[in-house]
Amino acid sequence: MAKILLIEDDLTYSKIISKFLEKNGYEVISSAKVADGLSYYEKHQVDLIITDYRLPDGTGMEVLDKVLYDRPELPVILITNYSDIRTAVKSMKMGAFEYITKPIHPDELLLTVQQALKNEKSPRPAQQASKSLPKGDKLSELDYQIGKSKEALQIEEHIGLVAPTDLSIIVLGESGTGKEYISKRIHQKSKRANGPFVAVDCGALSKDLAGSELFGHVKGAFTGAIDHKTGHFENANGGTIFLDEIGNLSYEIQIKLLRAIQERKIRKIGANKDISVDVRIITATNEDLQDLAKQGLFREDLFHRLNEFSIRAQPLRERLEDLMFFSKLFMEKSNINLDRNVEGFSSEVEKIFREYHWPGNLRELRNIIRRAVLLTGDGLIQTKVIPSELLDFEPFQPIDINSAKDLKSSFEDQEKALIIKTLEEMRFNKSKTAKVLNMDRKTLYNKLEKYGLD
Repeated sequence: MAKILLIEDDLTYSKIISKFLEKNGYEVISSAKVADGLSYYEKHQVDLIITDYRLPDGTGMEVLDKVLYDRPELPVILITNYSDIRTAVKSMKMGAFEYITKPIHPDELLLTVQQALKNEKSPRPAQQASKSLPKGDKLSELDYQIGKSKEALQIEEHIGLVAPTDLSIIVLGESGTGKEYISKRIHQKSKRANGPFVAVDCGALSKDLAGSELFGHVKGAFTGAIDHKTGHFENANGGTIFLDEIGNLSYEIQIKLLRAIQERKIRKIGANKDISVDVRIITATNEDLQDLAKQGLFREDLFHRLNEFSIRAQPLRERLEDLMFFSKLFMEKSNINLDRNVEGFSSEVEKIFREYHWPGNLRELRNIIRRAVLLTGDGLIQTKVIPSELLDFEPFQPIDINSAKDLKSSFEDQEKALIIKTLEEMRFNKSKTAKVLNMDRKTLYNKLEKYGLD
């Protein structure tokens, strides 16, 4: 009998799902929090995890991250609301098996569960399922590498310069370029290394609960506040708080964040007293905050407070010198985690890797190699274990300027083709398309209208 771990804080949904799955022959273990769910996962063998995205002490993405590190063959299904579809798609890119939306349809749930269990590869022994991440935030040599390219070495140099200071830092870069790893590296080389490092995905914070998540609340502050809550800022006291996708915070929360930076004080929702906090702030974004400030979508004074120093994480396509370095690094890590003995990559696979444009950057590369190592076992990774989107990818051909009758027209044709191809690869998600093309959403919408693609 397959064992399913269900992490869902809505008790009504949890009971309905559990009874339905048990009726269909599955053993279901229920948990209402990330911490409790992961605690069970570390000590017991499970065949599938179903987790809600929004949970009281974190998100389903944290569960996914943990499982991908420990047991990438273990399927994870994410439950989301329709408003979280963007995040659900992101989870699929990271390695989730599937996502289902509320309200849940029993037939869809059962079919997804059956497919997930059918596709699970090489179940691990129960004793291996209890392996946990190293304690603390220390990054081993396999956990953190900056790369060998000129761009990577410059990042390492900047980290060495800014880490000993208490300057606020913005890490710029596309999704998957390693912005959180850079931030952890700064923390570990700083005077706060022995303090906590708290990472917050601002894109996952709902507008209504963002204030509570960041600053906490007192019991009875609002409907549903049945107990006191400590916010991320208070949890990070004495250390570093990393705010990812900072551009997604509402204007109201931006005001509170500015006050926290200026006065080094926060106030819980519903409280009448301030709490002093000693926190270094590192933020990350894949948007142009300065442009958002000009549009009135981001406070300019907050931008300048956060931008005391900036580091740019280049996309993988701009530093191909690091491509095979990271490919081999991820292969070595996967060999250790999956108990495999893969020796390298065939020349055909290396060629495919070099021609692909890697919209998901290092995260996409890592997930593809984990899967390939799992399916290969030993020897060289061959094309048969490489996802079809890489095999079908056609390298973008530059135009021949000498034969172009109209340079502007040729450039526009090329740009239009690139936008169409990226839209298709991103499943017509315009926000993700804009990020991959390294342009803001307004610019993308203007180009879609210009080329009749809207």
